[in-house]
Amino acid sequence: MENDFLWWRDGVIYQIYPRSYADSNNDGIGDLPGIISKLDYIADLGVDAIWLSPIYPSPDRDFGYDVADYFDIDPKYGTLADFDLLVSEAHKRNLHIILDLVLNHTSDQHPWFQASKSSKDSEYRDWYIWRDPKDGQNPPNNWQSVFGGKGWQYDEASGQYYFHMFVKEQPDLNWRNPAVYAKMMDVFRFWLDRGADGFRLDVFNEYYKDDQFRDNPPKLGIRPFEWQKHLYDVSRPELMDALKDIRNILDSYPERYVVGETFLATTQQASQYCGEGKLHANFDFNFLQCPWDPGRFLKVINAWENMLSERAWPNYVLNNHDVPRSATRYGRGENDERLKVAATLLLTLRGTPFMYYGEEIGMRDLRLNRSELQDPVGKRYWPFNKGRDGCRSPMQWDATEFAGFGSVHPWLKVHPNHKFRNVRAQADDANSLLNFYKKLLHVRKATPTLQRGLFIPLTYEPRSMLAYLREDAENSVLVVLNFGRQKVRLALGPRLRGDDWQLLVSNRRDSLPEIKKGWLPLLGNEASVYIRNNK
Repeated sequence: MENDFLWWRDGVIYQIYPRSYADSNNDGIGDLPGIISKLDYIADLGVDAIWLSPIYPSPDRDFGYDVADYFDIDPKYGTLADFDLLVSEAHKRNLHIILDLVLNHTSDQHPWFQASKSSKDSEYRDWYIWRDPKDGQNPPNNWQSVFGGKGWQYDEASGQYYFHMFVKEQPDLNWRNPAVYAKMMDVFRFWLDRGADGFRLDVFNEYYKDDQFRDNPPKLGIRPFEWQKHLYDVSRPELMDALKDIRNILDSYPERYVVGETFLATTQQASQYCGEGKLHANFDFNFLQCPWDPGRFLKVINAWENMLSERAWPNYVLNNHDVPRSATRYGRGENDERLKVAATLLLTLRGTPFMYYGEEIGMRDLRLNRSELQDPVGKRYWPFNKGRDGCRSPMQWDATEFAGFGSVHPWLKVHPNHKFRNVRAQADDANSLLNFYKKLLHVRKATPTLQRGLFIPLTYEPRSMLAYLREDAENSVLVVLNFGRQKVRLALGPRLRGDDWQLLVSNRRDSLPEIKKGWLPLLGNEASVYIRNNK
């Protein structure tokens, strides 16, 4: 296989939540200069791109996902000049920049919505989804907000409702309006012209709603939003033409990339949005939601592999800004051995891996009192849902008072375990999770078979073990993962037997174990990767 490395296909993408990465000006909030100061660390880690959660001006009712201006940088993060410098410095280190685009809705403080709300006669009125009440003062239909309550907000001044899928301060845009559509396409061009290498599209399949505004049919669920089958407020067919236009814009620039966050979508639905003439890739979050069970992981991997078209490319993620960290979900106390198994799984599958800041040092979720919550989800649903603040705590760089994030108390407190769980401590420990991630990332980058080789599962009904091949004409790479604490053995079978395997990386051994009668032994919580030349 020729090593024609393509960054978004063969590389690894590292998500940064800018508020929480590095504070350069001691205001308690991370910023772009702070990220620039850490580019050497990111490059040394071995990733190929940085995905930044939203950095546009925002009143932060949903922490950046309520955008007040698509064409600028929020002053708390820096300036457009800082962004330009970030792109320049990242590119010098062969790092690419991916921006989060939140195009389904804006902030209610956006000038467009302020004008839209000012009068029914405003030229911006139809930029948002306004409807007359039904049967007196009732909302136009039964659509709900995923953040709780009705999806319709009544405006006393005009006597109409506007729709918001998220908090009421996030009114949904009307993508059926040609002026809105054109402006959204301009957003892509603006940031591409400034050097952005790609985009992550927030809830992109929410862009269009049913043009007849039909009620969603009922179904069983735990909370009101789940009492409906979301047929008419998401995943409408008109979206496919928009994806084609977005892809055409991206393809007019060299090696640009767009990945989507599907909202309320099955694996089959998610697979239909990526491929030739659509998005380059799309998230299927079933992998992220798997329990610590090799059989469940394998089922999800096979489903994703089988659903995608030949021209589509998979991706995998264990962490992001919306879910509890994998170290909290899978880890046992402060032990990281399971996390090394999870890291090996993520970084050896066929597809683009996405990492989340702090994943490489095993950051755990932060515990907060109700009075300390920032996230609107936690504030509304406490104590049943404590929100997303736990996975957004400041990056733990060292053991100083504020974990090296900055010199003042940050917007969220630092995790108490930063005294021993931090970059500096793990950099000096040869057996640390950080150094294991670095080894894995190095091996992946140096092994084209791990980037584009076939995925061939070897265990079909695993209980504690998952094993698979990544294979091409040149090499076979064998990945063996023991999810349990007890020793197990893998039957290699006639084709895989032999002593010509070489160890690429392992968390439990330094050399090839003795293979007796075709059985490969695994220690408890072992993750090992072997390679053999096929020629």
